Amino acid sequence: MSRLAVLLLGCLAGLAGLSNAAEPEVRVQARLVPDNAVMVGATMTLEVDLLVDTWFTAPPELPVLQLPGAVVNPPGGEAQHLNQRLDGKAFFGLRYSYQITPTVAQPFSIPALTFRVHPGQGTVAQTIQSAPLSFTVKSPGGGGGEQRLVAQAVEVDQTVERSHTPLRAGDSLTRKVHIVARGSQAMLIPPPTFAEVKGLKRYVQTPSVIPLSDGRGGTLGGQREDSVTYVVGGAGRYQLPAIDVQWWDAITGQARTLTVPAVDLEAGEGSYQAPFSLREDLRALGQGAQISIASHGVLLALLLLLLAGLAWAAREWGMAGWQRLRRWQARRHQAWLESPGYAWRQARQQCTKEPVRLDAMYCWLRRATGQRTLSSSEHPGDGQNDVVLLAFLQEFYATGRSERPPADARRRVLQNLRQRVEALPPKAQGKHALKQLNP
Repeated sequence: MSRLAVLLLGCLAGLAGLSNAAEPEVRVQARLVPDNAVMVGATMTLEVDLLVDTWFTAPPELPVLQLPGAVVNPPGGEAQHLNQRLDGKAFFGLRYSYQITPTVAQPFSIPALTFRVHPGQGTVAQTIQSAPLSFTVKSPGGGGGEQRLVAQAVEVDQTVERSHTPLRAGDSLTRKVHIVARGSQAMLIPPPTFAEVKGLKRYVQTPSVIPLSDGRGGTLGGQREDSVTYVVGGAGRYQLPAIDVQWWDAITGQARTLTVPAVDLEAGEGSYQAPFSLREDLRALGQGAQISIASHGVLLALLLLLLAGLAWAAREWGMAGWQRLRRWQARRHQAWLESPGYAWRQARQQCTKEPVRLDAMYCWLRRATGQRTLSSSEHPGDGQNDVVLLAFLQEFYATGRSERPPADARRRVLQNLRQRVEALPPKAQGKHALKQLNP
């Protein structure tokens, strides 16, 4: 039993050793380039090498570096691939670069940075820290707080573009100055000074400031291009002064100066000379098509234009008046169709036709009196008229009657009814009287 327990413990220890041996090894190396004291405005690089003895299953997670008194640019999206042999073991790695540009002269301390690495064959991601670093920044000679260009190497050149050769009054000239600074930030390159020249109008253009790429996703420095346009105001001789670019060597600390030469200009008169005579060509074109307009012709044309304008305005006003007249006539006609007179005329026509209709008579009665029946209570009169009216209606509506009264008799009865209605107007209806149930 004791031998079996010892054997099991030995197997477990061996498995634990194999498990520990299977975990990949991760190393980090950090250095400053250059590693000595630098000047204010110079750019130095913090290089960080992350090494594993297997491979990377995911990009490393990089920390953010912030240094008060310095401008820090984090690493780009690409890293430099490494293959090293340390302690007899092969390592594969990635190199990341932090660009540091101090703006004040003082000592700087870079704390330990924590990186998270994902090595192959590892069970979990590993966290590793770099060693803390420090460096000192010194101020360039000369003192002063103006912006200074500190770089490892600087190149300056200029180009001049003329809108016309030779220059004349009114032409323009563009002067461009291109500065390339290795080991410096593009934003820290100071702009050159474009002087004002008497007789020339100066227009300074927007500069172009871009980093100087190394072709692998990193930066070697910065470059800046400034341009100015001068417009010639008159004929004469002009000179654009030379431009000095002062910079400090980041290694030796010595001040250096680069100069672009002055530009001499000479401008002539601004009159434009065409290759052919425009005046002669215009004269030749107009010889066969000359037109002469007398003063009375101009007055006649103006009068015709005035008459045309008045006619157009009268047409607009006439159309508006005609439309108003048409609407007035339509209202008058509709009022006539709804009047008692029109209903009376329809009643007389229906009274003489066969078969006889009395709907127009009742329509006239309603429009003339406001009443809808021929009741004696609504139209009081003498008894003789009531008898005649009743006999008239019986002639039309009584049963068993085959003969109708003649047309003259119908018209007389209808005329008597009109006289009766006009002589004795109907009794006014009460203000709150009920309306007809079935009119």
